[in-house]
Amino acid sequence: MKRIVSVSLGSSRRDSRLELELLGEPVVVERVGTDGDLRRCAQLLESLDGQADAIGLGGMDLFLQAGSRRYYLRDAVRLARRVRHTPVVDGSGLKQAWEPYVVLHYLPEVVAYSLRGRRVLQVSSVDRYGMAEAFARAGARVVYGDFLFALGLPFPLRSLRAVHVLAALLLPFLTQLPVGWLYPTGARQERTTPRYGGYFRWAEVVAGDFHFIRRYMPDDLRDKVVLTQTLTRQDVEELRRRGVALLVTVTPEIGGRSLGTNVFQALVVAFAGKPPEAIAPGEYVEWMQRLGFRPRVEWLNAPRSEELRRLYDPQAQDAAGGRTA
Repeated sequence: MKRIVSVSLGSSRRDSRLELELLGEPVVVERVGTDGDLRRCAQLLESLDGQADAIGLGGMDLFLQAGSRRYYLRDAVRLARRVRHTPVVDGSGLKQAWEPYVVLHYLPEVVAYSLRGRRVLQVSSVDRYGMAEAFARAGARVVYGDFLFALGLPFPLRSLRAVHVLAALLLPFLTQLPVGWLYPTGARQERTTPRYGGYFRWAEVVAGDFHFIRRYMPDDLRDKVVLTQTLTRQDVEELRRRGVALLVTVTPEIGGRSLGTNVFQALVVAFAGKPPEAIAPGEYVEWMQRLGFRPRVEWLNAPRSEELRRLYDPQAQDAAGGRTA
């Protein structure tokens, strides 16, 4: 039996334990939140060293990226170094390979939803640079919200070049700050404080880390497509209440929730039997498909826009229990 544990700086209210069978082998997947407590997180990581097949870091990234440059977060690297025997991953392998596959291939080819010309608000790009590049390659019109939502400054970024320049100027300093200054952890993940609603209204697609989306989203998200991950049933119902038309999560629904990319990278590492650095980007896509994983695509509300109505099929939705594709 394989054991995967995601240790998160997020809220312990989102903890879960799931039992699966993948490729004929039983698997236990656990998620343990530490409510933003770095010391507790470090202790838990040490206790799991050698006891799990792979460990995921949740609520934090080992590095942020712009172009080919990586900027390592001091707190996250210190935590990862507490583990010496078990592979530790933060989801970056899937972010660089699987998420671009979802944007560039799965959505246009399977869902028949092309991003070309779409107005996309990506709430943060440096934590999901593979997705940011994929939107640009797909021909979307993108606002990258790194300044808006991570720093609270009214400066939308409209090109990857702008992301690169500002990352080079700011990230060497910002990555040395406590991780909680850059990302909502603990109880802050449970609060919603609307910010910069005009960019949400402008967007057809709202994409990126759900904790950023949840913290700053407005009450009205009618007819929006939300492309994200790490949702519980309660989160989905909240998006439904706000009028979201189509929900796409880059990872599948398992046990009533869409788990984080760190969990699925840990699963791939455990089954591949290789260290994360030895797994090529294309292998992540191959392993996700081999393990039977695919994005979750679910209509939450009947769309009003003509373009979305062309995709919407209530009969297919009812037959699939609310899910399509």
